[in-house]
Amino acid sequence: MTFNDDSQLSGGRVKRRGRTAAVGGGALGVGAIVVFLIAQFTGVDLSGVLGDGSGVTTIQQGGDTVDAAPECRTGRDANASVECRMEGAAESLDAYWSAEAPKLGASYTRPDFYLFQDSTDTGCGTASSATGPFYCPPDRALYVDTSFYDELQSRYGSSDGPLAQMYVVAHEWGHHVQQLQGTFADTDRSGTGATSGSVRVELQADCYAGAWVGDAANTEDANGQTFFEPITRSQIDDALSAASAVGDDSIQRRATGSVDPDSFTHGSSEQRQRWFLRGYQQGATSCDTLSVPGSAL
Repeated sequence: MTFNDDSQLSGGRVKRRGRTAAVGGGALGVGAIVVFLIAQFTGVDLSGVLGDGSGVTTIQQGGDTVDAAPECRTGRDANASVECRMEGAAESLDAYWSAEAPKLGASYTRPDFYLFQDSTDTGCGTASSATGPFYCPPDRALYVDTSFYDELQSRYGSSDGPLAQMYVVAHEWGHHVQQLQGTFADTDRSGTGATSGSVRVELQADCYAGAWVGDAANTEDANGQTFFEPITRSQIDDALSAASAVGDDSIQRRATGSVDPDSFTHGSSEQRQRWFLRGYQQGATSCDTLSVPGSAL
């Protein structure tokens, strides 16, 4: 997606964390695109997984917070830099869900959003770059190491387009909406398999991401200017590329040469694309992955 150059960013939605002191082990947050698959393929124990300032700030190794990118002020900035793009996506997502979440029965509050490098401490434990993007329910916060976007392209074969990057953010933001809805508390996410609760939760977050994309060209900044230019089909293809790249079957095939649906935790590439498109075409109220029969997933 392309931001309108003249749209205004108010700042304060995204913070940046630099390196933190190394801490061994630790639980990682729910919603990481690859976190459960790390457990499957490396044997790492992830049993503990849980499911406004001005501009972008950074936390240095000592824990101090400083202003890192006060230049993130317009859509032109968001088109030019990934940090500003994250800020712009966050402001658009916040505007969208402020209006949409009440329709789903949720009282909306915005999540915190942290970019980090190498590793960071969270309410879900210590996360590293290998974790992938994730949402941490105790913090009510998203965590993204933007180097993941390079890996998404080089290792997982995704497009490197801006919408592929923002799809990742929108998916994790969808987990925040689920937290507000009580979905995490009400859904058994301990099992695996193609129709498991964990897969249903992840597919709903994909659908919520698609719903935001479908309305993104209509969300407005504080001055009434739309954040984005109209979405093109090639940009939708970027998001679908990212959804396909992180499907359980796609990752398993690359890692082991075979596919085991009984170990699915996020859904197949086809499912992730299909539910993203459902949200894009029909909106967030169409995203009921929790009560539909397994054959409908």
